[in-house]
Amino acid sequence: MHESRPILLAKTRLIDPSRDLDTTGDILIADGIIKDIAPNLSAGLPPDTEIVDCRQVVAIPGLVDMRAFIGEPGAEHRETLASASQAAAAGGVTTIICQPDTDPVIDDPAIVDFILRRARDTAIVNVHPMAALTKGLEGREMTEIGLLGAAGAVAFTDGTRSIGSAQVLRRALTYGRDFGALIVHHTQDASLAGEGVMNEGELASRLGLAGLSKAAETIIFERDVRLAAITGGRYHAASLTCADSLEVLRRAKDAGIDVTASASINHLTLNERDVVGYRTFFKLTPPLRAEEDRLALVQAVAEGLIDIIVSDHNPQDVEVKRLPFSEAAFGAVGLETMLAAGLRLVTSGMLDLMTLVRAMSTRPAERLGLPGGTLRPGARADIALLALDEAWILDPLTLKSRCRNTPFDEARFEGRVVRTLVSGRTVYEYV
Repeated sequence: MHESRPILLAKTRLIDPSRDLDTTGDILIADGIIKDIAPNLSAGLPPDTEIVDCRQVVAIPGLVDMRAFIGEPGAEHRETLASASQAAAAGGVTTIICQPDTDPVIDDPAIVDFILRRARDTAIVNVHPMAALTKGLEGREMTEIGLLGAAGAVAFTDGTRSIGSAQVLRRALTYGRDFGALIVHHTQDASLAGEGVMNEGELASRLGLAGLSKAAETIIFERDVRLAAITGGRYHAASLTCADSLEVLRRAKDAGIDVTASASINHLTLNERDVVGYRTFFKLTPPLRAEEDRLALVQAVAEGLIDIIVSDHNPQDVEVKRLPFSEAAFGAVGLETMLAAGLRLVTSGMLDLMTLVRAMSTRPAERLGLPGGTLRPGARADIALLALDEAWILDPLTLKSRCRNTPFDEARFEGRVVRTLVSGRTVYEYV
């Protein structure tokens, strides 16, 4: 799956967090691989080489989105592997990690195989499934981690369901450790979350909406960290949202526990006040938190405490979003807008571009043990080209996802993806 013609990306600015490299040069791509990176590679090229003038753009490793819900199989009306991959390519995402909460659940090696074969046939970016951690996502009986991993599952999670039983999670961490498996967990105590639909606090009270306490997150995360410590298992928090959780994460890392964490782009760029007006496209799980929590999350990304940024892509159709806020489904699409929204943090000076790309590309690739996240010669040519100065307004009707439930409806962005390559093949080009 690569172009027959070599490609030279000429005179581009290169950002490669895998080597802390920020320089200007040429990138030569052939046979789906980055062959060389150096100044002035144009001499002695094969005569059929496509030369792309990249003086106005930045080349970064393609993004690796570690948390995306894809409806296939069972909910193709929400999203298919084909439509999700088109959205991903438009957003500079070259690898999607899909979640197991499909129908049927990805809890059997045959379903992992189905996802991989279906992706090969229909998707234009790399797709890897996470498998269910417990059978049927019911939180009771562990899945066959060894067999699922051998079939191609890159990590294990129960999606947006939290495992209430500490014993079950302890067994999973212990068993997973022997296979080097990464256990990814949604840190939200279901009994504490109750019927909560937004962040608990004064704003929820004024809006008359049931609040969801930050303690529902921190209590479960604290428990999980202790289980990771006693088992020696590899643990990843799927989406942290508040300053209290960051304190737990810092203690865990200082103690040398194998714990990492993601934050979603929504929680890094939006806050609970966006819910005012009962706008259901801002109804997310976990919920948007207070501004001080958002600022704490951004600072945690800046210093490397939060390892990974995810889109938390979760398509929902009109029928389940155009309802009273309390009744509407949770979730927003994000594959196409994750990078554009992240660039807001760069423009505002809260993050530098190297740090943003590291969290969206290099670190998830490293944590999952996948190729990608680098522009090293010899690496697969998964690359996104950005025009950082391009200002644009998001028209949801142009989104490539099957659903339009974006919290960034008519948002103004600065910086956009102009070309995406997967294994050296152009899968998206902005015209």
